[in-house]
Amino acid sequence: MHKATAVTTGLILLSFIISIYFYPLVPESMATHWNSEGEADGYMSKFWGLFFMPLLMTGLALFYLAIPRIDPMKINILKFKKYPEGFVIFLIFFLLAVHLQTLLWNTGIRINLSAVLPAGVGVLFYYIGILMQNSERNWFLGIRTPWTLSSDNVWKKTNQLGGKLFKVAGIVAVLGAFFPKFELIFILGPALLIAGFMVVYSYFEYRKELKENEPQIKT
Repeated sequence: MHKATAVTTGLILLSFIISIYFYPLVPESMATHWNSEGEADGYMSKFWGLFFMPLLMTGLALFYLAIPRIDPMKINILKFKKYPEGFVIFLIFFLLAVHLQTLLWNTGIRINLSAVLPAGVGVLFYYIGILMQNSERNWFLGIRTPWTLSSDNVWKKTNQLGGKLFKVAGIVAVLGAFFPKFELIFILGPALLIAGFMVVYSYFEYRKELKENEPQIKT
C-alpha cells in the first residue's frame, strides 16, 4: 500500500510540475479533444487544459485510498490488494501520458492520440481482466451486481469469466489503432457487450445456485 501510494503520489506531482512548465508554452485556448481524423474538435481554457488532468488524477488516487477504509468488505480487498495497487499505478501513468500528449500537441508537436489511445486502453482492459480474476467479493472492484454481491460463488464465477472476456476486449481495443475511424467501436463495443452479458450471466448463476440449495421435498 505504501509503495503504491508513493509511486502514485510521485506521478501526480510530476503531472503538476509538467503543467507548470508548459504554462508559458501553450495558447490561451487549448485543444483537448480530437476526432477520428486526428483533428482538434474540443477546447478548454488554458488553466483547465493544464490542470484538469492532474486534478482528475488526484481525485482518483484519493478515491482509491479511501476504498479499503469505507468498503464494508475491506478484509476481502486486503486479500488481493496488490492487483488494485498495480491498476491504480497504471491508470495514473496512462492519464499522465495522455496529458503529456495534449500539452505537446498544443505546443506544435503533433502526436495523433488515435494512434496511441487504443493501445493504452487495451492494456488497461487487459489488466482489468487480471484484477477481476483475482478479486474477492467487495463493493468497489470487480463485476458488482445484486447477485454477485449476494454470493461468493456467483462472484467468483462471474468475475472469472468476465476477467477472461475483458482480456479479449483489451486485445480487440489494441486492434483499433489500425482502424482510426472505428477506434471507439473497437474500444467501447466489446466492453459494453461484456458488461451487459455479465449482468445477465450473474443473475442466472444466482438463480441456479438458489435452485441447487432448495431443500428437497421428500415424497
